[in-house]
Amino acid sequence: MTLLGPLWQAGATLLAPLLRLHLWRRAGRRKEIGARLGERRGHAAARPAGRLFWLHAASVGETMSLLPVLEAMAAQAPDLHLLLTTGTVTSADLLADRLPPALRPRLQHRFVPLDVPAWCARFLRGWQPDAAAFVESELWPNLLRATARGGVPMALVNARMSAASARRWRWAPGLGRRMLGGFRLVLAQSPADAARLTALGATDVRCLGNLKDAALPLPAAPAALATLRGAVGARPLWLAASTHPGEEAQVLAAHAAMAHHLPGLLTIIVPRHPERGAAVAAEAAAAGLAVARRSTGALPGAESAIYVADTLGELGLFYRLARLAFVGGSLVPHGGQNPLEPARLGCAIMLGPHSWNFADSVAGLLAAGGALSVADAGALAATVLDVLTNPQRGENVAKAAATFVETLGAPTTATSTTTSPAPQQSLPGQVAQALLDLLPKGTGPRAGHLGLG
Repeated sequence: MTLLGPLWQAGATLLAPLLRLHLWRRAGRRKEIGARLGERRGHAAARPAGRLFWLHAASVGETMSLLPVLEAMAAQAPDLHLLLTTGTVTSADLLADRLPPALRPRLQHRFVPLDVPAWCARFLRGWQPDAAAFVESELWPNLLRATARGGVPMALVNARMSAASARRWRWAPGLGRRMLGGFRLVLAQSPADAARLTALGATDVRCLGNLKDAALPLPAAPAALATLRGAVGARPLWLAASTHPGEEAQVLAAHAAMAHHLPGLLTIIVPRHPERGAAVAAEAAAAGLAVARRSTGALPGAESAIYVADTLGELGLFYRLARLAFVGGSLVPHGGQNPLEPARLGCAIMLGPHSWNFADSVAGLLAAGGALSVADAGALAATVLDVLTNPQRGENVAKAAATFVETLGAPTTATSTTTSPAPQQSLPGQVAQALLDLLPKGTGPRAGHLGLG
């Protein structure tokens, strides 16, 4: 038996007072909502009568990929209530904006408790879920242990396990087996993910596909798009989307390198975390570039070289506006953001070398000619200049990307010996049915379960 589990439990318990202070500090930086800090300690349960399915998604991408599954679950089980937990303010804000109206009366959102045993136990006692699903790689030892001890059937949805992560888990094989073995069902993104998860101790691993492949195009307000197009006019422009610290400097260097070749060039930067907008704008100003920020209500003026789009939920707007986009998180070792989002909206896509979070999608796009590789600021500048001065190349890349995305829309069949949902169902429908099969028979919380100390 591994000692890491008990050590983690003891360490989290000892650190609980410091974690309270940490939460208040995060609230001061607007990374938490002060009035809702109690949720991070397991408070604020409001369990509805009847059956309750709890789903946890870490942040924005996981939450958005889960929305079609939630809709399918609600349609297939009209009596079911849903609890969705997330870990970031941005995901909560975006959920409030994009949650379908039909789901609002049946879904409650809470922030997930931090991984302190007493806080996890309080959360579970209050909510008493009948089943639970965790999205992608949200593996918190104390939370999973408490859920399993409470007799709650669990699934890991859209599960991924990179080769690098699998190598790290091999240093703690007992802990990995203990956590992954607690899932009654694991739905992997790809056969490679399925193989790595199985090797680490997961059972009943099925490969239905990647929910992010089945996502709808990002929305955009038509009036806002028309206003931006009017402000930009015929200027050449490109987009650096979902950028991370260390990438903006490279984007600004690329802009400076090609600005004299493209008079009037406008570079739009959408930082992955909008609260970084002021810092990004300051960096641009320090480089001697005229900058405007969307969060202040400004539009890109004729004098603006850089437009920082530091608002939430508007990425679809800027993909439609720019038509040429670098996808961030890939010029720094973060792992990349979702390249399928711009592909669905007719963008020519540029990707850096660090894109392992979406390895299969990136490989497919590159093989299809639907994306362009850029290794650094110099390559980024050269590629942007090439595409903006040769529009046909950009159109060819965008068309290849759109064609690749269309091939991902077909329903899949589970690669499992277990009976799986009908292949004609959509991927979210298949996932929803697999999750609903976890629910115990009957209505309401099971008497006596979740007897947690």
